[in-house]
Amino acid sequence: MPPHRNVTFLLFFSILLLFWRICHGGKILVVPAEGSHWVNMDILIKALHSRGHSVDVVRANKSWYIKDDSPHYKTITVPVTEAFNHDFVNPILKRMIDIERGKTSLLTIAGLLSELSYTMINLQRIMCKMATIIFEDKDLMNSLKESEYDLVLTDPMIGVGIMLAHALKLPLVYNVRWVTSGEGHLAVAPSPLSYIPMTGSKLSDKMTFMQRVLNQMVYVIWKVQDALLVDPQYQAVCDKFFGPEVRYSDLLRGADLWLMRVDFVFEFPRPTMPNVVYMGGFQCKPAEPLPEHLEEFVQSSGEHGVIFMSMGTFVSELPADLTNEMAAAFARLPQKVIWRHTGDRPASLGNNTLLVDWMPQNDLLGHPKMKLFVAHGGTNGLLEAIYHGVPVLGLPLFSDQYDNLLRLKERGGAKILTLNAVDKDDNFLKAIQEVLNEPSYRMNMQRLSRLHRDTPIKPMDTALFWIEFVMRHKGAAHLRTESYRLPWYSYHSVDVVLFLAGAVLLMLCTIFLSIRCLYTTMCKRKAKRD
Repeated sequence: MPPHRNVTFLLFFSILLLFWRICHGGKILVVPAEGSHWVNMDILIKALHSRGHSVDVVRANKSWYIKDDSPHYKTITVPVTEAFNHDFVNPILKRMIDIERGKTSLLTIAGLLSELSYTMINLQRIMCKMATIIFEDKDLMNSLKESEYDLVLTDPMIGVGIMLAHALKLPLVYNVRWVTSGEGHLAVAPSPLSYIPMTGSKLSDKMTFMQRVLNQMVYVIWKVQDALLVDPQYQAVCDKFFGPEVRYSDLLRGADLWLMRVDFVFEFPRPTMPNVVYMGGFQCKPAEPLPEHLEEFVQSSGEHGVIFMSMGTFVSELPADLTNEMAAAFARLPQKVIWRHTGDRPASLGNNTLLVDWMPQNDLLGHPKMKLFVAHGGTNGLLEAIYHGVPVLGLPLFSDQYDNLLRLKERGGAKILTLNAVDKDDNFLKAIQEVLNEPSYRMNMQRLSRLHRDTPIKPMDTALFWIEFVMRHKGAAHLRTESYRLPWYSYHSVDVVLFLAGAVLLMLCTIFLSIRCLYTTMCKRKAKRD
């Protein structure tokens, strides 16, 4: 075949393949959460779009992170009066920082715990109000039904997508680490508390007796909060639009597929279920070249290398005295430092430190000169550090951050420093120097990196396969356990144990009464003979 015909054939085949992918692409309705949760959902959306799928994203008009215009998706904007944003998060973070630094009294701590519970109620109230607005908008609901989506992809940290999937009678797929009731595994898989630490317990999977007692207490607190503060709000929405026979807890546990943002290189081993698919680190990829100004700064570090510090998407700034202490410690190091920082410039900032309000985190962590990642302990950042084999100094603030860092510490790849210790006795500087100078931290992280990468299928490819699997088969009911339909006493076989115990007790009583009756009869006969 002549060369020009080869080119023509390849062009025709490429157009045909592209046309086939567009025609056979699915329609996906995405209901995401905000903040860092949206960051990884957006990565998944881009991958789905690249495979020819059409994606619509439900967002609030006061959305914090989700843009109204994107080449990868279309938006369905819901008008709301309240939203989850910086104004909602910042007051809680400031109080949490005060507590971590030991500047509050016991009464203030008790008041903060009460406020945190109220905040959780308020967040779910905002989400339930958004769901109500959606369900009451008949034109919007008719439009969603007419769109004939293939499935709903949602982050179950909020319950809007869960209820929307039920209303539209669509298969439901989770991009999950958290659900409205707590950590995702607790809602779908057996979770023996003897070796599975609860989030907030600050425990590992190796617990003493008293630690197991503490773990059980934390579990009870989570369950009580869900039963009294969270579930009733979503159940009220279900009662209003679906009827009281539809239980929100059943909808939550009845998803077709759980795409879990977890890797057992990082997470403690635990039981799981057939419809739980692990895609931890799906957002990680080989590093791309840095922007010119960052590359020039990194290269100027010479043999000492670079330290990178970021406190994540939620923390806009730390207290001034704390940032000054950190800046002074950085200034005493031979390494160059790139610090994602907003707010006032620290007075003690050294010439070796570059402040930025944004940076390509994955590309920076993957740079050969990267020596240390100073981080708050968010899952996304820690998985990227594992992927690139960079040791971590953790400064946990709230939520699951301490627990995440503890998992990495148990594997020898991280050191944890609480905020109340940062500005005392040069602890921050000493902690940095320990992680930099002790080879075991880097060696352990590089070992975890090799384990994480040594998989037959990349996490992103795994996630895409299973999403398309659910679309092809209109769900994955054959993978769902029936346990979520059982009441708690049936799930734990309490009724069976009581029945068997009652049967044994009845049998023992019958034997006892029979022996007693026989003994009495024999005694009476003996008395008559005498």
